[in-house]
Amino acid sequence: MPVESAVPLFDVKPRPESLRREIERAVLGVLDRGAYILGPEVHGFEAEFARALDFKHVVAVSSGTSALEIALQALGLGAGDEVVLPTFTFIATATAVSVTGAKPVLADVDDETLVMGAKEMKAALTRRTKAVIPVHLFGHPAPMKEILALSRKRRFKVLEDCAQSHLTVADGKTAGSWGDLGAFSFYPSKGLGAAGDAGAISTGSPVLARICRELRNCGRGEGKGYFHVRVGGNARMDEIQAAILRVKLKRMAAWIEARRAVAKRYGQELAGLPLRLPPVGDAKNRPSYALYVMRCEERDALAEHLRGQGVSCGVYYPVPLHLQPAYKFLGYRAGDFPNSERASKTALALPMFPDMSPRQIEQVCRAVRSFFR
Repeated sequence: MPVESAVPLFDVKPRPESLRREIERAVLGVLDRGAYILGPEVHGFEAEFARALDFKHVVAVSSGTSALEIALQALGLGAGDEVVLPTFTFIATATAVSVTGAKPVLADVDDETLVMGAKEMKAALTRRTKAVIPVHLFGHPAPMKEILALSRKRRFKVLEDCAQSHLTVADGKTAGSWGDLGAFSFYPSKGLGAAGDAGAISTGSPVLARICRELRNCGRGEGKGYFHVRVGGNARMDEIQAAILRVKLKRMAAWIEARRAVAKRYGQELAGLPLRLPPVGDAKNRPSYALYVMRCEERDALAEHLRGQGVSCGVYYPVPLHLQPAYKFLGYRAGDFPNSERASKTALALPMFPDMSPRQIEQVCRAVRSFFR
Protein backbone atom coordinates (compact mmCIF):
# COMPACT_ATOMS: atom_id res chain seq x y z
CA MET A 1 0.00 0.00 0.00
CA PRO A 2 1.53 3.40 -1.00
CA VAL A 3 2.50 5.79 1.78
CA GLU A 4 0.23 8.84 1.86
CA SER A 5 1.73 12.29 1.52
CA ALA A 6 1.86 14.42 4.65
CA VAL A 7 -0.96 16.92 5.11
CA PRO A 8 0.37 20.38 6.04
CA LEU A 9 -1.32 22.62 8.59
CA PHE A 10 -1.35 25.41 5.98
CA ASP A 11 -0.53 25.56 2.29
CA VAL A 12 0.43 29.11 1.35
CA LYS A 13 1.97 28.50 -2.07
CA PRO A 14 -0.04 30.19 -4.85
CA ARG A 15 -2.22 27.70 -6.70
CA PRO A 16 -3.33 27.07 -9.41
CA GLU A 17 -0.53 27.92 -11.83
CA SER A 18 -2.67 30.65 -13.38
CA LEU A 19 -2.73 32.45 -10.01
CA ARG A 20 1.04 32.18 -9.73
CA ARG A 21 1.49 33.71 -13.20
CA GLU A 22 -0.93 36.54 -12.38
CA ILE A 23 0.99 37.33 -9.19
CA GLU A 24 4.28 37.33 -11.06
CA ARG A 25 2.88 39.79 -13.63
CA ALA A 26 1.59 42.05 -10.84
CA VAL A 27 4.96 42.08 -9.06
CA LEU A 28 6.86 42.75 -12.30
CA GLY A 29 4.44 45.59 -12.99
CA VAL A 30 5.49 47.25 -9.74
CA LEU A 31 9.17 46.84 -10.63
CA ASP A 32 8.59 48.26 -14.10
CA ARG A 33 6.79 51.34 -12.75
CA GLY A 34 9.37 51.96 -10.05
CA ALA A 35 6.75 53.25 -7.59
CA TYR A 36 7.30 51.25 -4.43
CA ILE A 37 5.72 53.21 -1.54
CA LEU A 38 2.08 54.41 -1.27
CA GLY A 39 1.53 54.12 -4.99
CA PRO A 40 -1.36 52.92 -7.17
CA GLU A 41 -1.31 49.34 -5.87
CA VAL A 42 -1.79 50.38 -2.23
CA HIS A 43 -4.53 52.88 -3.07
CA GLY A 44 -6.19 50.33 -5.36
CA PHE A 45 -6.09 47.65 -2.70
CA GLU A 46 -7.58 49.96 -0.07
CA ALA A 47 -10.54 50.74 -2.31
CA GLU A 48 -11.07 47.13 -3.40
CA PHE A 49 -10.81 45.67 0.10
CA ALA A 50 -13.31 48.26 1.32
CA ARG A 51 -15.78 47.25 -1.41
CA ALA A 52 -15.26 43.53 -0.82
CA LEU A 53 -16.05 43.77 2.90
CA ASP A 54 -18.49 46.70 2.75
CA PHE A 55 -16.28 49.11 4.69
CA LYS A 56 -16.33 52.88 4.29
CA HIS A 57 -12.60 53.45 4.77
CA VAL A 58 -9.55 51.18 4.68
CA VAL A 59 -5.97 52.13 5.54
CA ALA A 60 -3.28 49.69 4.38
CA VAL A 61 -0.38 49.17 6.79
CA SER A 62 2.70 47.00 7.21
CA SER A 63 1.29 44.23 9.44
CA GLY A 64 -1.62 43.17 11.60
CA THR A 65 0.33 44.25 14.67
CA SER A 66 0.90 47.73 13.26
CA ALA A 67 -2.83 47.88 12.43
CA LEU A 68 -3.64 47.35 16.12
CA GLU A 69 -1.01 49.81 17.30
CA ILE A 70 -2.02 52.59 14.91
CA ALA A 71 -5.73 52.08 15.61
CA LEU A 72 -5.15 52.45 19.36
CA GLN A 73 -3.01 55.53 18.83
CA ALA A 74 -5.72 57.02 16.62
CA LEU A 75 -8.18 56.55 19.48
CA GLY A 76 -5.87 58.60 21.72
CA LEU A 77 -4.96 55.84 24.17
CA GLY A 78 -2.12 56.56 26.57
CA ALA A 79 -0.76 56.39 30.10
CA GLY A 80 -3.44 55.92 32.75
CA ASP A 81 -5.93 54.37 30.33
CA GLU A 82 -7.06 50.75 30.47
CA VAL A 83 -7.98 48.52 27.53
CA VAL A 84 -9.91 45.29 28.09
CA LEU A 85 -9.04 42.29 25.90
CA PRO A 86 -9.22 38.49 26.14
CA THR A 87 -6.37 36.58 27.73
CA PHE A 88 -6.81 33.78 25.17
CA THR A 89 -5.44 35.39 22.02
CA PHE A 90 -2.16 36.08 20.23
CA ILE A 91 0.06 38.35 22.29
CA ALA A 92 0.06 41.20 19.73
CA THR A 93 -3.44 42.14 20.89
CA ALA A 94 -1.92 43.04 24.27
CA THR A 95 1.48 44.40 23.18
CA ALA A 96 -0.29 46.89 20.90
CA VAL A 97 -1.91 48.31 24.03
CA SER A 98 1.38 48.33 25.92
CA VAL A 99 3.25 50.35 23.28
CA THR A 100 0.72 53.18 23.64
CA GLY A 101 1.49 53.39 27.36
CA ALA A 102 -1.98 52.14 28.29
CA LYS A 103 -2.58 49.09 30.49
CA PRO A 104 -3.95 45.80 29.12
CA VAL A 105 -6.71 44.48 31.38
CA LEU A 106 -7.43 40.83 30.70
CA ALA A 107 -10.71 38.95 30.62
CA ASP A 108 -11.75 35.32 30.23
CA VAL A 109 -13.46 33.90 27.15
CA ASP A 110 -16.72 32.03 26.67
CA ASP A 111 -16.17 28.31 27.18
CA GLU A 112 -18.07 27.38 24.03
CA THR A 113 -16.92 29.96 21.45
CA LEU A 114 -13.53 30.90 22.93
CA VAL A 115 -14.24 34.57 22.25
CA MET A 116 -14.70 37.32 24.83
CA GLY A 117 -18.32 38.34 25.06
CA ALA A 118 -20.08 41.17 26.86
CA LYS A 119 -20.35 39.13 30.05
CA GLU A 120 -16.62 38.47 30.31
CA MET A 121 -15.83 42.01 29.21
CA LYS A 122 -18.12 43.59 31.79
CA ALA A 123 -16.33 41.77 34.61
CA ALA A 124 -13.07 43.52 33.63
CA LEU A 125 -14.36 47.07 33.18
CA THR A 126 -13.25 49.84 35.54
CA ARG A 127 -13.61 53.60 35.59
CA ARG A 128 -10.28 53.78 33.70
CA THR A 129 -11.49 51.64 30.78
CA LYS A 130 -11.18 53.70 27.61
CA ALA A 131 -11.41 50.93 25.01
CA VAL A 132 -12.04 47.22 24.53
CA ILE A 133 -10.69 44.83 21.92
CA PRO A 134 -13.03 41.95 21.07
CA VAL A 135 -11.12 39.30 19.10
CA HIS A 136 -12.88 37.24 16.44
CA LEU A 137 -10.64 34.32 17.37
CA PHE A 138 -9.96 31.62 14.76
CA GLY A 139 -12.56 33.37 12.58
CA HIS A 140 -15.41 32.95 15.09
CA PRO A 141 -17.52 36.08 15.60
CA ALA A 142 -17.66 37.95 18.87
CA PRO A 143 -21.18 39.04 19.93
CA MET A 144 -20.87 42.57 18.58
CA LYS A 145 -24.44 43.75 19.22
CA GLU A 146 -24.05 43.08 22.93
CA ILE A 147 -20.59 44.62 23.01
CA LEU A 148 -21.71 47.78 21.20
CA ALA A 149 -24.70 48.13 23.51
CA LEU A 150 -22.35 47.96 26.49
CA SER A 151 -19.94 50.44 24.90
CA ARG A 152 -22.70 52.99 24.40
CA LYS A 153 -23.78 52.60 28.02
CA ARG A 154 -20.27 52.73 29.51
CA ARG A 155 -18.77 55.09 26.91
CA PHE A 156 -15.67 53.26 25.76
CA LYS A 157 -14.23 52.78 22.27
CA VAL A 158 -14.30 49.46 20.42
CA LEU A 159 -11.44 48.12 18.30
CA GLU A 160 -12.18 44.80 16.61
CA ASP A 161 -9.22 42.44 16.26
CA CYS A 162 -9.99 40.92 12.86
CA ALA A 163 -6.59 39.33 12.25
CA GLN A 164 -8.27 35.93 11.79
CA SER A 165 -11.71 36.98 10.56
CA HIS A 166 -11.71 37.91 6.89
CA LEU A 167 -15.39 37.76 5.82
CA THR A 168 -16.52 36.52 9.21
CA VAL A 169 -20.14 37.55 9.74
CA ALA A 170 -20.96 38.79 13.25
CA ASP A 171 -24.60 39.52 14.11
CA GLY A 172 -25.42 39.95 10.44
CA LYS A 173 -22.55 42.32 9.54
CA THR A 174 -19.00 41.78 8.38
CA ALA A 175 -16.46 41.65 11.19
CA GLY A 176 -14.59 44.93 11.21
CA SER A 177 -17.66 47.05 10.45
CA TRP A 178 -19.05 47.20 14.00
CA GLY A 179 -16.43 48.97 16.07
CA ASP A 180 -14.82 52.37 15.85
CA LEU A 181 -11.97 50.59 14.07
CA GLY A 182 -11.03 47.11 12.89
CA ALA A 183 -7.52 45.67 12.53
CA PHE A 184 -6.71 43.03 9.89
CA SER A 185 -3.65 40.87 9.26
CA PHE A 186 -2.56 39.53 5.89
CA TYR A 187 0.05 37.15 7.28
CA PRO A 188 0.55 34.43 4.63
CA SER A 189 -1.65 31.80 6.31
CA LYS A 190 -4.68 34.08 6.77
CA GLY A 191 -7.91 34.00 4.77
CA LEU A 192 -6.29 36.64 2.59
CA GLY A 193 -2.52 36.31 2.80
CA ALA A 194 0.36 38.37 1.45
CA ALA A 195 3.85 37.11 0.61
CA GLY A 196 5.09 38.43 3.93
CA ASP A 197 3.69 40.83 6.50
CA ALA A 198 0.88 43.25 5.71
CA GLY A 199 -2.24 44.57 7.42
CA ALA A 200 -5.12 47.02 7.20
CA ILE A 201 -7.40 49.15 9.34
CA SER A 202 -11.13 49.53 8.69
CA THR A 203 -13.31 52.36 9.99
CA GLY A 204 -16.52 54.19 9.29
CA SER A 205 -14.98 57.50 10.39
CA PRO A 206 -13.23 59.71 7.81
CA VAL A 207 -11.48 61.50 10.67
CA LEU A 208 -10.06 58.29 12.15
CA ALA A 209 -9.07 57.13 8.66
CA ARG A 210 -7.13 60.35 8.08
CA ILE A 211 -5.37 60.06 11.46
CA CYS A 212 -4.41 56.43 10.72
CA ARG A 213 -2.95 57.46 7.35
CA GLU A 214 -0.90 60.14 9.04
CA LEU A 215 0.31 57.79 11.78
CA ARG A 216 1.42 55.11 9.30
CA ASN A 217 3.50 57.66 7.36
CA CYS A 218 5.70 59.28 10.02
CA GLY A 219 2.90 61.65 11.05
CA ARG A 220 2.97 63.35 7.68
CA GLY A 221 -0.19 65.21 6.74
CA GLU A 222 -1.79 63.86 3.56
CA GLY A 223 -0.31 65.70 0.60
CA LYS A 224 1.84 67.79 2.95
CA GLY A 225 5.33 66.64 1.91
CA TYR A 226 7.66 67.22 4.84
CA PHE A 227 4.98 68.83 7.02
CA HIS A 228 4.29 66.51 9.96
CA VAL A 229 1.08 67.05 11.91
CA ARG A 230 1.60 64.39 14.61
CA VAL A 231 4.18 61.95 15.96
CA GLY A 232 3.87 58.84 13.81
CA GLY A 233 5.96 55.93 12.59
CA ASN A 234 6.76 54.04 9.43
CA ALA A 235 4.08 51.39 9.01
CA ARG A 236 3.28 51.62 5.30
CA MET A 237 2.23 48.64 3.22
CA ASP A 238 4.62 48.35 0.30
CA GLU A 239 3.47 48.26 -3.31
CA ILE A 240 4.58 44.69 -3.98
CA GLN A 241 2.50 43.29 -1.13
CA ALA A 242 -0.48 45.38 -2.23
CA ALA A 243 -0.14 44.11 -5.80
CA ILE A 244 -0.13 40.50 -4.60
CA LEU A 245 -3.11 41.10 -2.33
CA ARG A 246 -5.11 42.68 -5.18
CA VAL A 247 -4.67 39.51 -7.23
CA LYS A 248 -5.69 37.27 -4.33
CA LEU A 249 -8.57 39.50 -3.23
CA LYS A 250 -10.55 38.46 -6.33
CA ARG A 251 -10.57 34.91 -4.97
CA MET A 252 -10.99 35.64 -1.25
CA ALA A 253 -14.76 35.01 -1.09
CA ALA A 254 -14.40 31.66 -2.84
CA TRP A 255 -11.51 30.69 -0.56
CA ILE A 256 -13.50 31.50 2.58
CA GLU A 257 -16.41 29.40 1.32
CA ALA A 258 -13.96 26.57 0.66
CA ARG A 259 -12.75 26.82 4.26
CA ARG A 260 -16.34 26.60 5.46
CA ALA A 261 -16.83 23.51 3.33
CA VAL A 262 -13.74 21.87 4.87
CA ALA A 263 -15.03 22.74 8.36
CA LYS A 264 -18.44 21.24 7.53
CA ARG A 265 -16.82 18.01 6.36
CA TYR A 266 -14.70 17.84 9.51
CA GLY A 267 -17.83 18.30 11.61
CA GLN A 268 -19.59 15.46 9.81
CA GLU A 269 -16.66 13.05 9.92
CA LEU A 270 -15.64 13.72 13.54
CA ALA A 271 -19.09 13.85 15.12
CA GLY A 272 -19.55 11.44 18.02
CA LEU A 273 -15.89 11.35 19.04
CA PRO A 274 -14.83 12.57 22.50
CA LEU A 275 -13.92 15.97 21.09
CA ARG A 276 -15.34 19.49 21.40
CA LEU A 277 -15.70 20.70 17.83
CA PRO A 278 -15.81 24.44 17.04
CA PRO A 279 -19.18 26.20 16.68
CA VAL A 280 -20.78 26.02 13.23
CA GLY A 281 -22.59 29.36 13.44
CA ASP A 282 -25.83 30.31 11.73
CA ALA A 283 -27.13 32.72 9.06
CA LYS A 284 -26.21 35.80 11.13
CA ASN A 285 -22.98 34.47 12.64
CA ARG A 286 -20.76 32.78 10.08
CA PRO A 287 -17.22 31.74 11.05
CA SER A 288 -14.52 32.02 8.39
CA TYR A 289 -12.28 29.29 9.90
CA ALA A 290 -8.88 30.92 9.77
CA LEU A 291 -8.07 27.90 11.95
CA TYR A 292 -10.07 24.77 12.69
CA VAL A 293 -9.53 24.41 16.43
CA MET A 294 -11.12 21.53 18.30
CA ARG A 295 -10.57 20.53 21.91
CA CYS A 296 -9.46 17.20 23.31
CA GLU A 297 -8.67 16.21 26.89
CA GLU A 298 -5.78 14.10 25.57
CA ARG A 299 -4.54 16.91 23.32
CA ASP A 300 -0.80 16.26 23.48
CA ALA A 301 -1.16 12.51 22.90
CA LEU A 302 -3.53 13.14 19.99
CA ALA A 303 -1.12 15.66 18.46
CA GLU A 304 1.75 13.15 18.66
CA HIS A 305 -0.45 10.48 17.08
CA LEU A 306 -1.50 12.75 14.20
CA ARG A 307 2.05 13.75 13.41
CA GLY A 308 2.99 10.08 13.35
CA GLN A 309 0.23 9.60 10.76
CA GLY A 310 1.61 12.41 8.56
CA VAL A 311 -1.00 14.95 9.65
CA SER A 312 0.25 18.34 10.80
CA CYS A 313 -1.46 20.07 13.71
CA GLY A 314 -0.88 23.12 15.86
CA VAL A 315 -1.51 24.38 19.38
CA TYR A 316 -3.21 27.79 19.58
CA TYR A 317 -2.43 29.06 22.20
CA PRO A 318 -0.43 27.04 24.74
CA VAL A 319 -0.04 29.87 27.28
CA PRO A 320 -2.77 32.47 27.86
CA LEU A 321 -1.57 36.05 28.20
CA HIS A 322 -2.05 36.30 31.97
CA LEU A 323 0.49 33.48 32.43
CA GLN A 324 3.05 34.82 29.94
CA PRO A 325 6.34 35.96 31.54
CA ALA A 326 6.09 39.24 29.60
CA TYR A 327 2.90 40.13 31.49
CA LYS A 328 3.81 38.83 34.93
CA PHE A 329 3.81 42.44 36.14
CA LEU A 330 0.04 42.65 35.67
CA GLY A 331 -0.33 40.46 38.75
CA TYR A 332 -2.62 37.72 37.42
CA ARG A 333 -2.27 34.14 38.66
CA ALA A 334 -3.11 30.64 37.50
CA GLY A 335 -6.80 30.00 38.08
CA ASP A 336 -7.89 33.59 37.37
CA PHE A 337 -9.37 32.73 33.95
CA PRO A 338 -10.46 29.06 33.99
CA ASN A 339 -12.01 28.87 30.52
CA SER A 340 -8.89 30.25 28.86
CA GLU A 341 -6.58 28.03 30.90
CA ARG A 342 -8.65 24.97 30.02
CA ALA A 343 -8.58 25.91 26.33
CA SER A 344 -4.80 26.34 26.39
CA LYS A 345 -4.45 22.74 27.58
CA THR A 346 -6.96 21.15 25.20
CA ALA A 347 -7.08 23.18 21.95
CA LEU A 348 -5.64 21.61 18.80
CA ALA A 349 -5.80 22.94 15.23
CA LEU A 350 -6.27 20.57 12.30
CA PRO A 351 -5.07 21.35 8.76
CA MET A 352 -7.13 24.11 7.18
CA PHE A 353 -6.60 25.71 3.79
CA PRO A 354 -8.98 26.29 0.86
CA ASP A 355 -7.28 23.90 -1.57
CA MET A 356 -7.59 20.85 0.68
CA SER A 357 -8.56 17.85 -1.42
CA PRO A 358 -11.20 15.30 -0.38
CA ARG A 359 -8.36 12.79 0.01
CA GLN A 360 -6.50 15.08 2.42
CA ILE A 361 -9.63 15.75 4.47
CA GLU A 362 -10.33 12.03 4.73
CA GLN A 363 -6.71 11.34 5.69
CA VAL A 364 -6.97 13.84 8.54
CA CYS A 365 -10.29 12.47 9.77
CA ARG A 366 -9.12 8.86 9.53
CA ALA A 367 -6.03 9.72 11.59
CA VAL A 368 -8.18 11.39 14.27
CA ARG A 369 -10.60 8.49 14.41
CA SER A 370 -7.80 5.95 14.66
CA PHE A 371 -6.49 7.62 17.81
CA PHE A 372 -9.75 6.87 19.66
CA ARG A 373 -9.85 3.24 18.52
